[in-house]
Amino acid sequence: MHQGGDRFDINVRGHVIRTDQPTSDGGEDTGPTPTELFIASLAGCVAFYARRYLDRHGLPTEGLAVEADFQMGSRPARVARIEVRLTIPAGVPAERREPLLAVASHCTVHNSLMVTPEISVAFAGNG
Repeated sequence: MHQGGDRFDINVRGHVIRTDQPTSDGGEDTGPTPTELFIASLAGCVAFYARRYLDRHGLPTEGLAVEADFQMGSRPARVARIEVRLTIPAGVPAERREPLLAVASHCTVHNSLMVTPEISVAFAGNG
């Protein structure tokens, strides 16, 4: 729902997520940009899968962190490169690291980027 300027509130399962643009792009910077939210979604998905793997194998989860950076491309405007880095907890044995990375790299959001989904954009009932 439009909240004025470049601000939009997105409702997902009863949660409200605000998107906006930085002040340098004419927004009020009251929330992440849609592109930043997209990257955060990937990072959150990778983190979730990694934590589940660690739990399933009785490994520590404290200190697990995920960071993501991206670079934009042009023509068309898009995210051209994404780098996701996991910081794994102390105590995760070397033989579990590659399997952990394999599981984290196959989260639902990552899979959706690797196998392009069909996307439809249309007017709602009032269009």
